[in-house]
Amino acid sequence: MIYIKKKIYFIITSSFTLIVFSTLILFFYAAFFFEPPAVERKTEENQITKSEESSTLPIEEIEPKKEIVKVDVSEVEEVIVDVPEVEEVIKDSLFATVGNKAITQSDIINEIKIILILTGQSFTEDIKEQLQSGAIQSIIKRNIKKIEIEKYNSLTFNQPDVDKELKKLAGNLYMDLDTFENTFIANGIPFSNVIDQIQIELLWNSLIFELYKNRLVISLDEISEQLKAIQNKKEIEEYLISEIIIKPVPKDKLESTIKEIKNKIKIEGFEKVAMNLSISETALQGGDLDWISENAISEKFKSKIINTPVGNISEPILLPEGILFFKVRDKRKLKKIVNLEDAKNQLVKVEKTKILRMHSLSHYKNLRKSITINYY
Repeated sequence: MIYIKKKIYFIITSSFTLIVFSTLILFFYAAFFFEPPAVERKTEENQITKSEESSTLPIEEIEPKKEIVKVDVSEVEEVIVDVPEVEEVIKDSLFATVGNKAITQSDIINEIKIILILTGQSFTEDIKEQLQSGAIQSIIKRNIKKIEIEKYNSLTFNQPDVDKELKKLAGNLYMDLDTFENTFIANGIPFSNVIDQIQIELLWNSLIFELYKNRLVISLDEISEQLKAIQNKKEIEEYLISEIIIKPVPKDKLESTIKEIKNKIKIEGFEKVAMNLSISETALQGGDLDWISENAISEKFKSKIINTPVGNISEPILLPEGILFFKVRDKRKLKKIVNLEDAKNQLVKVEKTKILRMHSLSHYKNLRKSITINYY
């Protein structure tokens, strides 16, 4: 009996010793010789690498930079991207508010595209800051006008005036209307945006006329003097002109400001300076005033324009609303007999336009002071 007990004890002890020894062997094997499968190891290494990289990147590299879209309208590729409207809103971001109007980053990008198309330019880095500044100021000005326009329900515009302006813009780029419209569509800009801009300007002009029509005092003596000068002419000169109007400055800064503007024009070009700095309604078009007959130019400006060679910049003209520069881009002669009555009506219209433009600039300037603009 004792022998059996000893044998059982020996078996149990041996089994326990064997289990302990086997466990030790497996432990040392796992610690020093076992390797995980290649796929799993690679996955772990990738996760560690990505984690390390993300923790060492600068903030500006972690968050993608917002770059201005580089549009070259001479090499447009039409790309159709199907993006849900909600997703597009999420991706966009607020840039500023003008009163109760919001300006987004995409608004600025679209405005830059419109400026590039209307001025016939291609995007380059050297005009990037000018484009951004010009686009922002253009949107701000348009929103301020919209806020004022919305106060009046009686304002209207004529559709033929919209069509006329569209044809003019297309003609400046030597395009027909279909090509003009397709250029915007190919750049991802709804053509309705361009039409809206024109309509806002027409409504603004209508507003200014309603507010200031009783102040349209025309000097008939000056009109008569101009008619005498042209009544015997059979050839009428026309001038292709652009303008820049710089906001008024104190007298002690006048000379230095004029010198600075002239240097900017020399370095950057008239159209770019107009787009970036001019307070005139023509800024978005690079200051373009189109062809103007000598009959339609007031005596105050005529001598400056006539004495400016083609391709040159006129001497600055001081106005209540600012400092005016003309660029004479071209000139031509039209051989026809002048109808004095038509010429008189044209001169009167020009004088009224000049007075209304002065009131327009003044009215906008006052509005600009009263509307809060916040940048984000």
